[in-house]
Amino acid sequence: MFDFVYSLLAFIVAISILVAVHEFGHFWVAKQLGVKVLRFSIGFGRPLWQKKFGPDQTEYVIAALPLGGYVKMLDEREGDVPPADLGRAFNRQPVAKRIAIVAAGPLFNFIFAILAYWLMLSIGVTGLKPVIGDIARDSVLARAGFEKNDEIISINGQSTPIWDVALQELIVTALNRETAEVEVRKNGNLSATQTLDFQTIESYEEPDQALQAIGLKPWQPAIEAVVGNILEGSPAAMAGLQGKDKIVRVDEAPVNGWGDLVEYVSARPNQRLQLHIMRDGKPLVLQITPKQIERDGKKVGQIGIGPANVPSIPDEMKREYRYPVLSGFAQAGEKVWRNSVLTLKMMGKLVTGQVSLKNLSGPINIAVYAGYSASAGLARFLDFLAIVSISLGVINLLPIPVLDGGHLLYYGIEIVTRRPVSEKIEMLGQRIGIMIIVMMMALAIGNDISRLLGG
Repeated sequence: MFDFVYSLLAFIVAISILVAVHEFGHFWVAKQLGVKVLRFSIGFGRPLWQKKFGPDQTEYVIAALPLGGYVKMLDEREGDVPPADLGRAFNRQPVAKRIAIVAAGPLFNFIFAILAYWLMLSIGVTGLKPVIGDIARDSVLARAGFEKNDEIISINGQSTPIWDVALQELIVTALNRETAEVEVRKNGNLSATQTLDFQTIESYEEPDQALQAIGLKPWQPAIEAVVGNILEGSPAAMAGLQGKDKIVRVDEAPVNGWGDLVEYVSARPNQRLQLHIMRDGKPLVLQITPKQIERDGKKVGQIGIGPANVPSIPDEMKREYRYPVLSGFAQAGEKVWRNSVLTLKMMGKLVTGQVSLKNLSGPINIAVYAGYSASAGLARFLDFLAIVSISLGVINLLPIPVLDGGHLLYYGIEIVTRRPVSEKIEMLGQRIGIMIIVMMMALAIGNDISRLLGG
């Protein structure tokens, strides 16, 4: 219950900050260009707080539903405008001013992302060294010359101090189906460069599947296959597993650690398995059938147990990811650019069917990650805010009516035709835009619910 409340609060804080940034962009540029702003609202629905300030008596509102916001400007299309204020009405402004006001919202999202990344890199993020874990025999990784305990130094010339950075570089390469030149440190001091060609992998709908297909597994501390918690009513409970049971073999496959157990069970949903265990020093064989669940769009097996002991990560496997103030700002700008391009490419592949629609996330999933990042500290929360702010900026620039990008499309047509788009066309576009947004939200929330139910 506490985790739910914490995630919900973190989500509300995150969305409120990002909506405020976006709407402030519209608000500030409108004021600078002489347009009268009637209302600045964070959230929709019933006002929780409202107050009028300034010579224009602009109404500032915090509303009950924090899933958006808006800036209401003086506009003849929305009501009568006093003759004295006609020059300050939004619809009376030259097209260049209207473009600047509309584009300011997404632009402020990108500026905020740069500042968030810059602050994150200044504070420093502690992450795992990008050391490769177990490598499957005859895998793409093994054939390319990689070995267990190799540390990834750089990918395509981009430094990779921690796994977060290394995985992002690999995902970009996988998404583009390109070749990655990976520099690794072997045996602690020798350096070598190996090539990963993602064109050689037969097919994958998501970049993560490509990383799995090449056999890439980050290093993790060894976890013994000793049973800890057991879910009530799970296959493990019905089979008679008990806490402190040590699993030594499944069928004829030896289990050398928790990872071996998870890998074997996950690949065999609804199949009857033999668990060879040690209980109080005595061997015992149990019959168990993993139930089938859906995880990340795939059907996998699950028996409902957790490990008894999860060892802590040793300090020598941790590294702080930090930049000086000036170089950190440049690095932050580069991260925003690269992530913006990556977001746009992912959206394109979603539309064309090259990436599964099951990757689309909604407010539930965002709330979960908001809670995770907030609990991990300020730097991680800033990273989360930057990623979501970039997504908001990119999405709002899409040429969909009702979004900022839709309005910018209309203004582009106005520049070419030298006359505004008719209100009839705008109303039709608005209906289409709302339908698209509602369908996307329904799909995203459906995916969120499926992830929760799939465990």
